[in-house]
Amino acid sequence: MLFRSDRRSGATGHAAANLANALAAQAIAANRGLAASDRDAIVDAAMSTAAQDCGQLGDDSRRVSEVGARVVASLASGVDAMAQYYEGLVSEAPFDWSEFGRVIPVLAASPGAGASVVAAALADALAVGARSGLLVDTADRSRSGLNRATRDDGPLVAGPHPTVAIRFSARRGSVVSRVESSSPVLVPGMVPPPEFWRPANWRVDATVVDIGHDVWRVAAHPLIGAGAWLRTGSPSPRPVLVVRPTFPGVVHGEQVLARLEPWVRSGLVTPPTQLVVTGARRWPSAVAAQAGRRMSVLLPGSVFLPRHRQLARTGVTAAVTPAPVRAPLATMLRRWGIPVDRRRSASTRSG
Repeated sequence: MLFRSDRRSGATGHAAANLANALAAQAIAANRGLAASDRDAIVDAAMSTAAQDCGQLGDDSRRVSEVGARVVASLASGVDAMAQYYEGLVSEAPFDWSEFGRVIPVLAASPGAGASVVAAALADALAVGARSGLLVDTADRSRSGLNRATRDDGPLVAGPHPTVAIRFSARRGSVVSRVESSSPVLVPGMVPPPEFWRPANWRVDATVVDIGHDVWRVAAHPLIGAGAWLRTGSPSPRPVLVVRPTFPGVVHGEQVLARLEPWVRSGLVTPPTQLVVTGARRWPSAVAAQAGRRMSVLLPGSVFLPRHRQLARTGVTAAVTPAPVRAPLATMLRRWGIPVDRRRSASTRSG
């Protein structure tokens, strides 16, 4: 265990809390501009590393503190280095997205809404329709809904900091770009900027991005980390907000749109203009009636993905997503001016 247990005084809990507080203070001292979410993730990574080393460290709390402090120093400097990349990105208005084709960021209004399924189905609709797609996975791989989206791992390419890299793998006509980190926790501010996600020598017609992070945090400061894919630019991104057809679903969607609104008014962020509703064929009338003013604007154009029993059970795998799930999204892509071949889409098996 990390600290010696003392039932009489509760020393274990106090020692752990004291260490966490000390590491948080060290992180702030190392990087004064550190966001709260990055600070918390850095502390989590440091505590986790210390816990993993406890077999060697035993009850040496001083050594535990040293290991934690070393992790904090490395990650805090990494966030600072990454921020310098993002400063250049923010200064460019609008951002040039042309190398990524049409950028389609996919956000979940709440956990479990189905954003990873929508992202994979979009990428598959592009591939089946003879388009060259890039599927970006910004989440910790162990927590990602796309962690089984490829049969084999492709090459790993160094990122902008030694603790992060991008792995490029093949998926049925698309390339999947994943972030990988040597840290036990992927710090939000360490997600590399878009320029690092594009594979060399690969023509991209469209880029689908599974934001894969807490959307509430992303919407609070969408100019860095995974939120950078919402940056205004040319051609303009087409963000998709994935919701469930429930009362909490419309409430969460309204909250996300409201949180993004100041950034949208500033001209720095492109708002979601498309709802994708998972697990339904239409809005339940009672649920739609509860939509707030922002959601109400988007309700008429909602795209519905019917529930697919096998996909609900297995999640996204290396197999192409089922045709009934892809079809509504292929129609949406055509409406946006992204041509996908109807005949190939209809005749290709879902795998």
